[in-house]
Amino acid sequence: MTAEEVKAGKVLLVDKPLEWTSFQAVAKIRFALQKEFALKKLKVGHAGTLDPLATGLLIICVGKKTKEISSYMGLNKQYIAEITFGGTTPSYDLESEINESFNTAHINRAAIESVLPEFLGTIQQNPPIFSAIKQGGVRIYEKARAGEEVTVEPREIMIHGLDIISFQDNKLVLQVDCGKGTYIRSLAHDLGKALHSGAHLSGLRRTKIGTYTAEGAKNPMEWADFFSKILES
Repeated sequence: MTAEEVKAGKVLLVDKPLEWTSFQAVAKIRFALQKEFALKKLKVGHAGTLDPLATGLLIICVGKKTKEISSYMGLNKQYIAEITFGGTTPSYDLESEINESFNTAHINRAAIESVLPEFLGTIQQNPPIFSAIKQGGVRIYEKARAGEEVTVEPREIMIHGLDIISFQDNKLVLQVDCGKGTYIRSLAHDLGKALHSGAHLSGLRRTKIGTYTAEGAKNPMEWADFFSKILES
């Protein structure tokens, strides 16, 4: 790989670490490329945000490949989600603390299987108020954190598949195959409501975007080492 090849465009499969923002992953890749290939300016962007508490596949486009970001953003995605029943949080995940507790004695695998079909196909989904959607030029999570009342219109999404991997001790591990714009946090919250209880997303990993998989993807530090070794060889 040369500096000219980098500028001509590369698509990197990045395994985003826990608690990193997608922006931090992009910044690490940009810094490493600029440093190793002596580039003053370089366009780098990602094709679909992952929340800080999620891990997994992030497609990062470099150089002229940044012009193709929108085509990657429209691809179907696959996630492995851990959903915990018995409590809700304002953010629908572990970014905020549990604000209400619920009974879970009636929840079992059969009960979960009975409501999953409600979430398949084209459905209307309410995004979390703790999300990056903008209203009046302001991201609604900023309004929510400031204590302002936030109303979010439901959005049409597509969920292609929901497959139970395991259910034990009120924790459901679920494979989700979905289209663009699906909030897995909202799916967790709504699944709790459908079971006359409460739930939140307690873990999330993106495993696939289109035909690209997280297998073989490198975390940002591994990519930085990779770029360094290319120049040493």
